Amino acid sequence: MTTPPVTTPDEPVTSTPLRELEQPGGLGVWALRIATALVVPVVIVVFFFAFGFLKDEEANKAIQVLVALVVGIGGVWALYWGMDRLVDRLPLKAGIGVRPFAFVGPALVLLAFYLVYPAINTTIISFQDARSESFVGFDNYVRIFTESEYLVSLRNSAIWVLVVPLAAVGIGLAFATLADKLGRRIESATKSLIFLPMAISFVGASVVWTFVYSFRPEGFGDQIGILNAIWTSIGNEATNWLAQRPWNNLYLMVILVWLQTGFSMVILSSAVKGVPEELLEAARIDGATEWQSFWRVVFPSIFSTVVVVWTTVVITVWKVFDIVWVMTGGREGTQVVAQQMVQEFFTNRNNGVGAALAVVLFVAVVPILILNVRRFRAEEALR
Repeated sequence: MTTPPVTTPDEPVTSTPLRELEQPGGLGVWALRIATALVVPVVIVVFFFAFGFLKDEEANKAIQVLVALVVGIGGVWALYWGMDRLVDRLPLKAGIGVRPFAFVGPALVLLAFYLVYPAINTTIISFQDARSESFVGFDNYVRIFTESEYLVSLRNSAIWVLVVPLAAVGIGLAFATLADKLGRRIESATKSLIFLPMAISFVGASVVWTFVYSFRPEGFGDQIGILNAIWTSIGNEATNWLAQRPWNNLYLMVILVWLQTGFSMVILSSAVKGVPEELLEAARIDGATEWQSFWRVVFPSIFSTVVVVWTTVVITVWKVFDIVWVMTGGREGTQVVAQQMVQEFFTNRNNGVGAALAVVLFVAVVPILILNVRRFRAEEALR
């Protein structure tokens, strides 16, 4: 008679071996994964083309919005609820393998459709002529890196990327550190005022700063620009600030710094508050000044957050177009790559050059993202 093995108290008793919970990779399960990932996007497409009421220009707009909200939100909820119930009916191993695709898969499919496909299509267009009718090879890229108009936009964008993130993150960090020394009520009020510009769109901010830089030639009325009001009050002649090369680029950068400083301050303020007080007390006991404590204790502790904020601002700067478009339209040597891209696409009707500029922007942003992801993974590995 065989005696059963004796289980010691240190050995956990499980009714299901771990290998039973491993995700399978069979062909049938992969078919289920693909099917569940495609259910929601397919239903959305069918609903859009089949529900003619939503495209009827003569229908009541309020009713259209109401129907879209009810059917859209309720329909998506019903789809996910139904898929969850169906996955529950699958065998345990198959259900474990299919469930992530049922919930995350639709989002990945939609992202691929709206991001991956346009990126590939734009790259293809960049090798074609202005009307996307014939293949021209690298002619569009040669034109971008040889003609002065595009070289100026590349130079200006590079200057924006160097100046704006440094100024926005630096000023935001200074405000975050100084505000942390204030009382709670004063700190909240101060941060709210600094963060307030973030509630304004880039176009709205440009309109606001138009009144700051406003200039009227002699004979066209009084000067209403704030900067000219100050400038003329001390005995100088009114100046057309946005026509002064190359300083007009700096004047436009000020607008984006004004917008991004509040964002930088809020994120960095949270990081500064997360620095252990014990480290600061130890530094003070060792005789460190406040300045030394900041650079040797606080800044190294929040460096990863600074990098994330800097990366976010850099990407925003590469994409900036609204400010230049509203303030100068790219005239007087203020053009940047994103604004030049929009102008080529929609004003000059040159799809090839516009797509090539878009690819240049993409290539410029990707290395920053890769470095950020690698740094994030390295930090996660150390935890």
